[in-house]
Amino acid sequence: MNLGVVILAAGKGKRMQNPNLPKVLTPLNGKPLLAYVIETALKLSPTKIYIIVGYKKQLVIDFCNKEFNQKEIEFVEQTEQLGTGHAVLQIEPFLDFSVTDLLVLSGDVPLISFNNLNNLITFHQANGNDLSLISTKIKNPFGYGRIIRNSNGRLCKIIEHKDLLDYNDNLNEINAGIYLIKIDNLFENLKLLSNDNAQKEYYLTDLIEIYLNKGLKVDALMIDDFTEVLGVNTYEELNEISSILRTKIG
Repeated sequence: MNLGVVILAAGKGKRMQNPNLPKVLTPLNGKPLLAYVIETALKLSPTKIYIIVGYKKQLVIDFCNKEFNQKEIEFVEQTEQLGTGHAVLQIEPFLDFSVTDLLVLSGDVPLISFNNLNNLITFHQANGNDLSLISTKIKNPFGYGRIIRNSNGRLCKIIEHKDLLDYNDNLNEINAGIYLIKIDNLFENLKLLSNDNAQKEYYLTDLIEIYLNKGLKVDALMIDDFTEVLGVNTYEELNEISSILRTKIG
């Protein structure tokens, strides 16, 4: 495998209410959220890291160049923030020809560990998956897409929270939004995504249904520590993750 990494870092962070700072540069215990994600990604020794920039892009670029200055890092602009699927599609013209698989991370999910990303890579390769994702179980899964597994324990569907009417509302295995995808089928299928939703955005989550409908191999690796996939959308969540991080460091 020649690994490429995409880090989604284009968002404004409307609920953070800081117009002068992109969300991914919000400090967490003295270091921007994005720095944690880049540091972890670099440990995987990727061929390339694509950082998707948008809102206040120059601040993100300047920070990364100053703190990392890595030849593996390339910046790709998402001029309109039209969703996660649209963001990943922007790297197609810039893709290094040697990359075989693409790991998608979020710049506002700082606690994901090298160990679990490495476990995802092993899982992906060992099972010959076209698309693999990380899942976890949480006590209160309200708002998250739920993982549905078949009798063999394999992922067969993801149900969004609002569509749970026909399912047991006690389902608590969630999609964490971290994906590892073979390049072979990726971009042609990204172009099949629809923005027929309330936000008029192209969601990467919808790629899973496209893959399953085509008979491509998709599965989820469930990790034990749900705190690793917590994202930052509000200052309350930032404070929670700050506390978790201090506990982890000891």
